[in-house]
Amino acid sequence: MEEMEEELKCPVCGSFYREPIILPCSHNLCQACARNILVQTPESESPQSRRASGSGVSDYDYLDLDKMSLYSEADSGYGSYGGFASAPTTPCQKSPNGVRVFPPAMPPPPTHLSPALAPVPRNSCITCPQCHRSLILDDRGLRGFPKNRVLEGVIDRYQQSKAAALKCQLCEKAPKEATVMCEQCDVFYCDPCRLRCHPPRGPLAKHRLVPPAQGRVSRRLSPRKVSTCTDHELENHSMYCVQCKMPVCYQCLEEGKHSSHEVKALGAMWKLHKSQLSQALNGLSDRAKEAKEFLVQLRNMVQQIQENSVEFEACLVAQCDALIDALNRRKAQLLARVNKEHEHKLKVVRDQISHCTVKLRQTTGLMEYCLEVIKENDPSGFLQISDALIRRVHLTEDQWGKGTLTPRMTTDFDLSLDNSPLLQSIHQLDFVQMKASSPVPATPILQLEECCTHNNSATLSWKQPPLSPVPAEGYILELDDGSGGQFREVYVGKETMCTVDGLHFNSTYNARVKAFNKTGVSPYSKTLVLQTSEGPRGCSVMKPLPARQEDTQAFNQDTEEVAWFAFDPGSAHSDIIFSNDNLTVTCSSYDDRVVLGKTGFSKGVHYWELTIDRYDNHPDPAFGVARMDVMKDVMLGKDDKAWAMYVDNNRSWFMHNNSHTNRTEGGITKGATIGVLLDLNRKTLTFFINDEQQGPIAFENVEGLFFPAVSLNRNVQVTLHTGLPVPDFYSSRASIA
Repeated sequence: MEEMEEELKCPVCGSFYREPIILPCSHNLCQACARNILVQTPESESPQSRRASGSGVSDYDYLDLDKMSLYSEADSGYGSYGGFASAPTTPCQKSPNGVRVFPPAMPPPPTHLSPALAPVPRNSCITCPQCHRSLILDDRGLRGFPKNRVLEGVIDRYQQSKAAALKCQLCEKAPKEATVMCEQCDVFYCDPCRLRCHPPRGPLAKHRLVPPAQGRVSRRLSPRKVSTCTDHELENHSMYCVQCKMPVCYQCLEEGKHSSHEVKALGAMWKLHKSQLSQALNGLSDRAKEAKEFLVQLRNMVQQIQENSVEFEACLVAQCDALIDALNRRKAQLLARVNKEHEHKLKVVRDQISHCTVKLRQTTGLMEYCLEVIKENDPSGFLQISDALIRRVHLTEDQWGKGTLTPRMTTDFDLSLDNSPLLQSIHQLDFVQMKASSPVPATPILQLEECCTHNNSATLSWKQPPLSPVPAEGYILELDDGSGGQFREVYVGKETMCTVDGLHFNSTYNARVKAFNKTGVSPYSKTLVLQTSEGPRGCSVMKPLPARQEDTQAFNQDTEEVAWFAFDPGSAHSDIIFSNDNLTVTCSSYDDRVVLGKTGFSKGVHYWELTIDRYDNHPDPAFGVARMDVMKDVMLGKDDKAWAMYVDNNRSWFMHNNSHTNRTEGGITKGATIGVLLDLNRKTLTFFINDEQQGPIAFENVEGLFFPAVSLNRNVQVTLHTGLPVPDFYSSRASIA
């Protein structure tokens, strides 16, 4: 019963309904609360003015209320019913149960009449505090709404079933215990509320106040109020209008708007609707039963999760402690080896110290003896022993010179602990899914006929096996570093084709792919061996080579000694203008703008030329190489990402990181040819003008990935020429070197 209490409370005052009325939206309000939230509307929006203007809107049309209602998305809390205009926007406030309510535009005039009989301000509008639908009242005011006698009866039974002391119905916060009940007002009062709201004077002096217990009995024994017609207050409901879905009286059928509607006996419809409500409740009861069982299951899951968490934590701690114990044991073993090495070094050094000490003592004794012999004045006696002493001295000296004074042991420990694999394993230590809800996807298949290379880029394509029962959510493509090193991820996504740029020329790459879903990852596909070339012509389909391993598929393509490429519109500045299949460029700006070639170089010797198609007003374009992230809105060479030669009609300079060097006489005109030679084998960059080397070698120690680059403004237009061999004189010079 207590769970039903919220259904029995008014959304405005938060207390049990008192004389509840039914709004057209099927929600309920206390009569007094309905009067408190009335809002007065302009005269032009009243029903009378609308009927006078010929709008033809009748009284409440209960059939079309829901169909024609509007809810303000601006959250003003107002809509309109049956074509009536929306009520003016009024600030809302919260009721005790959290529902928004709308205060009246002005306080109602003081009156001692009941809310139903008190006059309602003209052109009043009421808004449901629950669904926020608004309705402009007609001349009947609140009496036009039917009273919910069933709800009153349910509230009476609910209150009678509660054994707690009766509470005051007018206390705003914590209701105090009621001391009296007014039989006429049908309200329970505490002493402060009785003195404040029900003073013993005026018309209220004639009201009868009884103790709360007696009032409860009298309320229980009072006859149930008979529901009367809202249009004809002296008539009781006797029939049910099927079209309007509401009880009506005989007078409504004879005179009112229900005269042409289909009606049925009130008792028959009462039984029918009770039966329908009971059937609906059966389904709802089943759902409530399922919900209770589900809540029990969830509560059991909470307990099971807590138990499993404790068990899993204990298991995890035990596993980590085992790893720590193993590491401590290994630590002790390694420390023992270090101590052994330490003792060995000390023993060797101490033995050498002892040996040298004995030998030094002997040498010192020999030296002192020889000095004493030298002091003797007997020539014949001295000569008798001098030869022997000289030999002993030389022999002793020779003994000191045979590595005796070199330490037999170094102070460094010739031990190096390689802990990187263990650290990597610790970093990769993670949980694995013990119970897979679904299998992992099948191993992808590389589509060899669609795999190809272009310049230093490789395109790979793959697919899921036919009739694969488990879909893949994505794929992971891995390549090694071109030197047989570790694989690294180069693509993760849902696509089944990927192009990898920026590879080294004349290098061999290994590629593989795997699929994944929420459960895990599939095994790797067979490894694909990609052989890039020094300078590919166009795009070539890969040709199979003999497999070197059982699970490896190898591919190669014809190699060329030259590289073919064009300018790259994708990375160029927006002011660059392209033509001639992206081989010719100029600029729309007077400022220098940078454009790069499509191909990057990291190995080999590469040569390309640029011809000057247009040269006006003596500008100074720049030519050279750059990184991909070079600044595109300044002259080439202004930052540390470019190595360039800029040249005007008389001379040229080399520039890198805004440093100008090697001024050289000789400029360019229309029709001149600029040559750029990038030798990554010797790590040098050299420039040519009209087949003559311009200055010394421009830059040395250049290494990494470089893209051909040009900077120019609107006074210059150049055309790129690629696929050129290295000049003969440079090749011969390089062979001599």
